[in-house]
Amino acid sequence: MAATRLIALHKNKGKSVAACLKSRTDYAQNPDKTQQGELVSSYECSPLTVDEEFMLSKRQYELATGRRQKNDVIAYQIRQSFKPGEITAEEANKVGYELAMRFTKGKYAFIVATHTDREHIHNHIIYNSTALDSTRKFRDFLLSGLAVQRLSDLICLEHQLSVIEIKPYRERQKRTLYPPKESNRDSLCSVIDRILAQKPKGYEDFLQKLEQQGYEVKRGKYTSVKGARQKRFIRFRTLGAGYSEEELKAVLAGEAEHRPHPKQPPKEKQFNLLVDVQAKLAEGKSEGYARWAKRYNLKEMSKTLIFLQENKIGSIEEMQEHVDAATARYHELGDSIKTSEKRLAEITVLKAHIINYAKTRPVYDAYRNSGYSKKFLEAHREQITLHKAAKAAFDETSLKKLPKVKELDAEYAALLSQKKAAYPAYRKARDEMQELKKAQKNVEMFFAEEKVSKEKAQTR
Repeated sequence: MAATRLIALHKNKGKSVAACLKSRTDYAQNPDKTQQGELVSSYECSPLTVDEEFMLSKRQYELATGRRQKNDVIAYQIRQSFKPGEITAEEANKVGYELAMRFTKGKYAFIVATHTDREHIHNHIIYNSTALDSTRKFRDFLLSGLAVQRLSDLICLEHQLSVIEIKPYRERQKRTLYPPKESNRDSLCSVIDRILAQKPKGYEDFLQKLEQQGYEVKRGKYTSVKGARQKRFIRFRTLGAGYSEEELKAVLAGEAEHRPHPKQPPKEKQFNLLVDVQAKLAEGKSEGYARWAKRYNLKEMSKTLIFLQENKIGSIEEMQEHVDAATARYHELGDSIKTSEKRLAEITVLKAHIINYAKTRPVYDAYRNSGYSKKFLEAHREQITLHKAAKAAFDETSLKKLPKVKELDAEYAALLSQKKAAYPAYRKARDEMQELKKAQKNVEMFFAEEKVSKEKAQTR
């Protein structure tokens, strides 16, 4: 499995083209990353003088055509990263060389440097933007990066390596997962915890240490502080239990023990729910916040009631039935789209193997008639490898008769139109399911709050 990326290398401001080429190629050939240069291969150039040879081609291009380079693209780089533990460094270099040769069609000089300094082995393929005959430049066409990825997948299949499966949009994940961002209040609590661990002499010394940490302190009836990038002041009494002025003074006087409250990552909410007023008051929220929360809850319950009336839902049981039906419909459409995407990927790979098998069959027959000659194999290695990879793929699928390419094209077109037609219904089913779950949750929270209010009234 190899992930690829095609990058245009630009000329840096204030540097010459020759200097930029040297810095890029030197980084790719770093001896510490390429086993002292053993994992560097090249085509129509020497790794030692690759930057000078690239520059020579550019000068010959200017002399032959009379045109100077308008843009600042000096070369192109393909990054090819492999799955950890699936391939050796030597084989990765060969795969990278084959990818560069087939993508450039042997018309551009290039080097392939395989790096082993990371857990995943990866190639840095740098090829010149000027052709070997110095008559033209490489044209970075539309979706060229996708073409590199598909060619890399095909070569990986030929070398019995896995390929990246195309996942539905709803199952894709970002490669970089960032940690949850800490809020200003949590950050302030962490600073207070560290200062209290230093055991300040008194409350004023405590505030001075806060100022040394970059906080602006506003003294008054209620002490409040503001960080360097904050817009508003934060009062101690709004930070929750253990952080009010009285509790902090008691800790500083040695009358109480400070217990930092655990920081929990924020919970993701798919939609707005009723506010738990009592829980917010227990966290230290003011009465003003409680009044706002009650008004907000009334508005949300009004919307929920209107939604229930429009959908003719009159009981908890009917609500559950609607939720179950909407959830089943959502997953059914999602599974249908997933099945179509899986079959589309299978057709793409199968079609490529059928075409390769048909094109390379005469060469393979000649290779077999030659008694599997090693000399013939070296002369036609690429065609024979393609033929073997296609045959191995057919054996895995247990196909008794190969389908025609036209039949596969027709099936692909039908599946693609079916998939596109299913997406609007899929999005509609998702929205309906979310609205029903939101209404169900709001109703449950509303009746739970009503039950608590009645129990309190009975105990009075």
